Amino acid sequence: MSTVSRSRLSSCALVPALALGLAGLATPAPAQWQLATVQTRSEFRGLSLVGDRTAWASGTHGTVARTTDGGISWTVDTVSGASALDLRSIVGLSADVAVTASAGAAEQGQARIFRTDDAGRSWTQVYETNLKGVFLDALAFWDERHGIALSDPVDGTPFLLVTDDGGLHWTRVPPSALPPVLAGEGAFAASGTCLVVWGASDVWIGTGGAAAARVFHSSDRGRTSSASDTPVHAGNAASGIFALAFRDATHGVAVGGDYSKPREETANVAITDDGGRTWRLAKGPLVAAYLSGVSYDVADTLLAVGLAGTAVSRDDGESWVAVDTLPLNAVRFGSHDFGIAAGPRGRLARWVSARERW
Repeated sequence: MSTVSRSRLSSCALVPALALGLAGLATPAPAQWQLATVQTRSEFRGLSLVGDRTAWASGTHGTVARTTDGGISWTVDTVSGASALDLRSIVGLSADVAVTASAGAAEQGQARIFRTDDAGRSWTQVYETNLKGVFLDALAFWDERHGIALSDPVDGTPFLLVTDDGGLHWTRVPPSALPPVLAGEGAFAASGTCLVVWGASDVWIGTGGAAAARVFHSSDRGRTSSASDTPVHAGNAASGIFALAFRDATHGVAVGGDYSKPREETANVAITDDGGRTWRLAKGPLVAAYLSGVSYDVADTLLAVGLAGTAVSRDDGESWVAVDTLPLNAVRFGSHDFGIAAGPRGRLARWVSARERW
């Protein structure tokens, strides 16, 4: 395990909140990102919040970061034995317990899951497979014991793992209970939010890479599921749904686009109000951007991030305004104004409200 370093927020790292692409609008947004000075250049994609002060992030070179003061300072370390792995998803179950998974080809030893129960000082490998085709995209937990992991499809069906003991042991969901996938269909390990859960047993999966971008929904923790088409841009290996967010069991959004064209205008936001059975394109205006992560802040306010920057919606996803150009991969919000984002080059940031700045 590498030496632990304590990193703090830069006093001059406030990112200007500009309404990009909307002529004449220069009014500052009510909050903006404040970058932390973190002693790593690893790219972060995994992100998880626990309560109002604790967050976990994970990324390349087996890097894991943890804050317990709302993102003001971070402890950065490397999971022992994982320095060659890309930890693209992480779930914090408490300030001390977390589970993280590596994305990569299983046949090359890159499909592995780790768990810590001592705040990241040590990690135990709890799962590994060399089954060809497995590529772990995301993790999610309903509670401290029950969780689910998503891989790219294997032999034409989704590959799901479930745990009932806090991630210590994982079991594959029988593929015979799951619907077949489309040619080329898979999930994107871009932010850990192509897989999201709600309540005690609901789970949704967003896909891309095929002729249509779809959402799979299960109400029994992934043991059975159904798929619905969405109007999100699709049609090639780089496009589709990259992230989902639900504010309750019925209302949610799917965001995406084409990661090979991060500033292209596409149909990149879809909305559901029936739990994912049907989806429609947001009314707009939308932003000309590929969006890799999305999260609800408060009831009808959403933030979405991507390589082109951050976009905000204050009407439940119907219309969006770009507010900066800081490249980010993932975003999570807990209680109002407690938000954390993660991205390339060791980038970790917290959402700073107007009342905190002035």
